[in-house]
Amino acid sequence: MNSWIGNPEGGRDRGLRGLARAWLEVLVRPRRFFANGVAPGDQAPGLTFAAAVAAVFVLGWVATEPTVVPAIAESTALSAAVVVLLVTALAAPVGLHLTAALATVSLVIASLEVDGGVSFRDRGGVSETVQVVAYASAPMALAGPAIPALRVVCGGYATLLLLVGFRIVHGTTPFRTILAGLPPAAFGYGVGYRVVAAIRTLFGG
Repeated sequence: MNSWIGNPEGGRDRGLRGLARAWLEVLVRPRRFFANGVAPGDQAPGLTFAAAVAAVFVLGWVATEPTVVPAIAESTALSAAVVVLLVTALAAPVGLHLTAALATVSLVIASLEVDGGVSFRDRGGVSETVQVVAYASAPMALAGPAIPALRVVCGGYATLLLLVGFRIVHGTTPFRTILAGLPPAAFGYGVGYRVVAAIRTLFGG
C-alpha cells in the first residue's frame, strides 16, 4: 500500500485520505516525513495540504466566533461559506508563496559564509522550501477555535516543525536553522494564522 511519504514523486495517496495521512505523519513523525515526503519540484501536494489546513482553520474560527464573518451574502452561513472558499482558493496559496519567498531569502542569508571569501552553503531548492512551509503548518488546522492559548501552542509547534523541516531538507546547522526559520514562521504562522494577536490577548499587549 502506497504511503503519502513512501514515494513523494508520484506514489502518494491523494484525496482526503492522503491529506489526513500526511497530516498525522508530519505531526507525529516529522523527521521521517520531511526526510521522505519532500521532493524537488513536487509542490502541488504541498499547496493542496496548505489550502486544506487553512480551510479547516477558518471553519473552526467562524464556527466559534461568527462575528468575524463579514456580511457579504444574504445569510451568515452563506457569508461564512464564501469566506472559507476565498481563503482556500486565494489567501492560502498567496500566503504560502509569500511565506516561502521570505523563507528562501532567510535561507540564503543563513547559508552565507565568509571564510577567505564569500560563499554559500549547499541547500535544497525553492520547491522544497515551499513544501516544508506548507507541511509545517499542520498544527494550525487545530487552531481555528477562538482560544488564544490554543493558537499559541499550535503556532509554537508549527514553528518547531518548520525548523525541523529546514534542518532535514536543507541540512542547516542549529544556529542557521533558527536564523532561517524564525522570520517565515513569524510571518506565516504568527501573522497569517493570528498567533501574534493571540499572544497579545493572552498577555494584554
